[in-house]
Amino acid sequence: MTSRTMAPLSVKLRSLSSLISRSGVLSLSVIGSWLLALLWICPLLYAVWAAVHPSEFATRFVLSAPLTFDNFTAAWQAAPFARYFLNTFMLVTLILVIQLIICTLAAYAFARYEFLGKNLLFALVLVQLTIMPEILIVKNYQTLTAVGLVDTLFGIGLPYFASAFAIFLLRQTFKSIPKELVEAAEMEGATSMEVLRHVYIPLAKPTFVAFALISVSFHWNNFLWPLVVSNSVTSRPLTVGLQVFSSSDQGIDWSIITAATLMSCAPLLIGFLIFQRQFVQSFMRAGIK
Repeated sequence: MTSRTMAPLSVKLRSLSSLISRSGVLSLSVIGSWLLALLWICPLLYAVWAAVHPSEFATRFVLSAPLTFDNFTAAWQAAPFARYFLNTFMLVTLILVIQLIICTLAAYAFARYEFLGKNLLFALVLVQLTIMPEILIVKNYQTLTAVGLVDTLFGIGLPYFASAFAIFLLRQTFKSIPKELVEAAEMEGATSMEVLRHVYIPLAKPTFVAFALISVSFHWNNFLWPLVVSNSVTSRPLTVGLQVFSSSDQGIDWSIITAATLMSCAPLLIGFLIFQRQFVQSFMRAGIK
């Protein structure tokens, strides 16, 4: 065999070994992804099992165990879930709407205008990202007490109205919008607010959707701050209302607790399953440049 025929053969062998190596890495990645997905869904599967079976089978995995939906009925009757759902929906909507208004205007100012202390102010906004909300609980509670907003939905949402993450995310998106589009709109006589409304906001729609998903999921599941501020049914969200099922005086029934938990997270799960493709596309298109 000549050297002229050996060269192509060695190239083919190297290509084959590289292909095998990439296939092995891909297989390991797929297996690892499935294992992580299984690990993540195990608590949800247990919650479903315990919720649709009698309490004596909550920790016994017997395939012949009878199915029942009495746990959901008992959980719904044990607490004013309709009021909790309404409070949570109103709270999440209030926070999201005010966040979008405040953060859009702030990000628009940081992205488009030049003014004294701009970089310093933006740095101060970013400092919020380094501060855990739990550190400010005492001070925020004192402030709400002073202004009479304790045990109100507005008081629960007030510390979250100005989101540093939203300002940063929208600012980066606005800065990536071509200036030619802004100049063309201004040549047509558009004001600053019209430029924001007709140029910036439509082009940043994926970023708005991505942030809205983050905000809704976080505040729907937020527990510690609402627990501190809410004292009555009129302002208590779902996460705080669930603690009624863990009170020691009436015992702990895991079947009822898991049924109540599934009812609480059902809107988020159903929304994700229905709009899964839109969710993923929004996050992919909302990249920071």
